[in-house]
Amino acid sequence: MDAFYASVEQRDDPSLRGRPVVVAWRGARSVVCAASYEARKFGVRSAMPAIRAERLCPQAVFVPPDFVRYKAVSKQVREIFGRHTDLIEPLSLDEAYLDVTQTFTGLPSATATAQAIRAEIREETELTASAGVAPNKFLAKIASDWNKPDGLFVIRPHQVDAFLAPLPVGRLPGVGKVMEAKLAELGVSTVSDLRVLGPAALEQRFGRWGRRLHELAHGIDDHPVQSERPTMQISAEDTFERDLRLSEMEDHIRRLAEKAWRGYERERADPHGRIARTVVLKLKTDDFRILTRSLTPPEPPASLEAVADIACALRERVDLPSRTRYRLVGVGLSGFIDADRLNAAQTDLFG
Repeated sequence: MDAFYASVEQRDDPSLRGRPVVVAWRGARSVVCAASYEARKFGVRSAMPAIRAERLCPQAVFVPPDFVRYKAVSKQVREIFGRHTDLIEPLSLDEAYLDVTQTFTGLPSATATAQAIRAEIREETELTASAGVAPNKFLAKIASDWNKPDGLFVIRPHQVDAFLAPLPVGRLPGVGKVMEAKLAELGVSTVSDLRVLGPAALEQRFGRWGRRLHELAHGIDDHPVQSERPTMQISAEDTFERDLRLSEMEDHIRRLAEKAWRGYERERADPHGRIARTVVLKLKTDDFRILTRSLTPPEPPASLEAVADIACALRERVDLPSRTRYRLVGVGLSGFIDADRLNAAQTDLFG
């Protein structure tokens, strides 16, 4: 979906159309959830501090996010996908992979399917979506960004090598600023440069990730679209109005543990739901350093109180000076396992 949250706001409030819109709470601690394309012209981007967005675009209209509405529209879009295929892998409220090798509609090609889906989204939601059509997931992801907004871009199998060769290596999934800098030290700036190094040299330098880089450079990605992605983590986090010491956080940690536990209860209500074994405490210092501490008790935590107690206790494993202040705290549940596997493991242990 194109500038999804901001586009929903502009659709529902005609006075916002054509104006730079920033979806964010105002304040020094807030970050941008979304920016309309009018705001992006001024350099405003998602995840940017709201105060910086305000400096870049003083005329922007700030709108507090309304996730209930966004989820409702996301559900509408998901229903449109479901008319064409049941192989749908959501990545977020506004993005998904679809495998359209076989469809319910009998349309003659993936391109025709993408065109039909985009037309249905426009007609039924009054919003626009951009699509990428390609032989695999990572190429489709790149293609989906190619003609935004309201665009369609197709990479056919015979075009893959020529399309990838001139791209900056930073366009490959998993190549962030740090990896980009490491590759630059080797004289690699484009995918074509990466191919020259070869798989052996890349694997020697970067291990298994080097092998993966070689595959991506040649357009190889065998990961299937997973319509049922298993839960990996359920969490809640919050940025403080003012920086706090660890000793001042207990009430916040217990409140966030409750939010995470409510999400976990929804997971457990599913007959195929999974069991969390690990409690995670996330912290961000006032100088933006992120650290996590986790504990996997002998028995999976069975109550909100157990999760909150463990999360609070994990503060003792933070080895920074007591005067250190923190701007964010989060509590999560991870280490998910299928209930059947857990029961089998316990039977083996005590049988």
